[in-house]
Amino acid sequence: MTPGEGAALLARLRQSRFRARFHLGEAERRYLALRGMADVMDHAAHFVAVRLSPAEPPQDGRQTPMRGHPVFIAQHATATCCRSCLAKWHGYRKGVALDAAAQAHVLAILRAWLEAESVEDEPVQGRLF
Repeated sequence: MTPGEGAALLARLRQSRFRARFHLGEAERRYLALRGMADVMDHAAHFVAVRLSPAEPPQDGRQTPMRGHPVFIAQHATATCCRSCLAKWHGYRKGVALDAAAQAHVLAILRAWLEAESVEDEPVQGRLF
């Protein structure tokens, strides 16, 4: 996936009412800051390999929690949470295991979303102290 394709996909996902409501909370931001992007992406690679890559993942559609880890939030925001969402938004057919290139695509979009979410928002009013 090229950077342009990734940006276009993220823009489309942000247009979805459902996908746009997902954001990292304070606990997930702290976790990401404490563990670092490399560690969190290692977790993401494991989650994708075990929970998403098989042709028929166990409990498909219910395998990704809605909270508890920055990657889980990112998966829902980027439609990489189950095989149905992956088919609808990313074009990877259900019933076919994800190859290394497909897994790399999923990880790239997760990383891009996490990086965008982890950027500190500027306060409306400047810092007083």
